[in-house]
Amino acid sequence: MATLICGSLAFDSIATFPGRFAEQILPHQLHILNVSFLVPSLRREFGGCAGNIAYNLAALGGEAVVVAAVGHDGGDYIERLRSWGVDTEHVRTVADAYTAQAFIMTDLDNNQITAFHPGAMQAAHETRIPDRNDLTLAIIAPDGREAMLRHAEQLAAANVPFIFDPGQGLPMFDGAALRRFIEQATWVAVNDYEAQMLCERTGLDLEAVSRSHLRGVIVTLGAKGCDVWQDGERTHVAAFEAERVVDPTGCGDAFRSALLYGLERGWPLERCARLGNRLGALKVGSRGGQNHVPDRTFIAD
Repeated sequence: MATLICGSLAFDSIATFPGRFAEQILPHQLHILNVSFLVPSLRREFGGCAGNIAYNLAALGGEAVVVAAVGHDGGDYIERLRSWGVDTEHVRTVADAYTAQAFIMTDLDNNQITAFHPGAMQAAHETRIPDRNDLTLAIIAPDGREAMLRHAEQLAAANVPFIFDPGQGLPMFDGAALRRFIEQATWVAVNDYEAQMLCERTGLDLEAVSRSHLRGVIVTLGAKGCDVWQDGERTHVAAFEAERVVDPTGCGDAFRSALLYGLERGWPLERCARLGNRLGALKVGSRGGQNHVPDRTFIAD
């Protein structure tokens, strides 16, 4: 069994602001916003949704196949993926572009401001999903706009069940496009902010979305755990308490890898979510999206 991960591979430049954004931004002056943040610490990490999900899934013992694009500077990332046993045959290298890069600033309350350069990600749509009999599950994670649209259509045509995870890419799509994603998907996974935007743009509420053909809608709530919606009913899944809180970057991707791992094995959605909460609590204790150390002991329920 193999799981297809369609999404971004990126380098994350992560800075920490030793204050609170809310204390620096004047709400009544947003129309002339001009702010500067002093960030004493800065580091560069491997990131991107597809890379982070593949890292966690491989650590759990899953088999990951990545469809993505990197630039001329992405060779080390491809080798890193291969070192985990990830299939990189469908990772395209774009010679005249940089690998996508995220510039992330986090404050003391773990709020984040992110700037993103898509780079080679804009060519991700040029790679079709592979025609493989062993693909049992997939995820459409944030990627180039055209790639997300095309890969969703291709997965639906191939009858491969998939999670629609719009993430930071959600603002790229209007209500009609989002409703089309939902029609094609088998599950939808969003955080609480994205859930509100999804509902506003589609004109649907979570209860209505979960009463459709979908097998579930998952809404992550950070330190408060997550909500699982099925057939119009909401079930809250409590969070695991983190031993320490260092960096939220990649927590959502860790959670989604747990969904993929459990769903591929036929687990109930609530059990998948519990594993996701546990992985997220581990990840938040490490900097970057791929420096925590999950293992198969996390699978015990």
